[in-house]
Amino acid sequence: MTIKTVLATGEEHMKRTIEKFRGDLTSIRTGRASVALIENVKVESYGTMMPINQMAGLSVPDARTIEIRPWDISQLQYIEKAILKSELGMTPANDGKVIRLPVPTLTEDRRKEIIKSIGKIAEEFKIAIRNERRQMVEDIKKAEKDKIIGEDDCKKGEVESQKLTDGYIKKIEDMLAVKQKDLMEV
Repeated sequence: MTIKTVLATGEEHMKRTIEKFRGDLTSIRTGRASVALIENVKVESYGTMMPINQMAGLSVPDARTIEIRPWDISQLQYIEKAILKSELGMTPANDGKVIRLPVPTLTEDRRKEIIKSIGKIAEEFKIAIRNERRQMVEDIKKAEKDKIIGEDDCKKGEVESQKLTDGYIKKIEDMLAVKQKDLMEV
């Protein structure tokens, strides 16, 4: 296994970690309506658990409302029940055809709690990035031990893996800063 292959594989894993972090951040409520807030809600329907976005059309008619239009009206009560059971902290308004979710404004204390929790989430993703670096370094050292690469190439590979790690950790920090700023401005 060459250094290029090890680095490319490691970088691919780091990219996936960043995308997962981005997805997790979009599902965190900032006081503005977004369908990403409810996409992960699971609804018991026809004996199975299904994501809400597979049962209904989701839209944002204004900055403070999420609209849910079930494709099968008989599922309306199950969707409403799932939203109430979720930890969203939103109360659905059901008119018999459509569920409207008013997104409440966040209190200062709740904003601080959310910022603290996304800081913890960001730290977990940084650890995942560092674990990828550790794996790359192990693979590089194994290649050196197996005489596939020399000592100089091993050192270069370790330096390159650290540069990659630093770059991806910086991306996480930047995304975190944007989300924190977004939360404080709402």
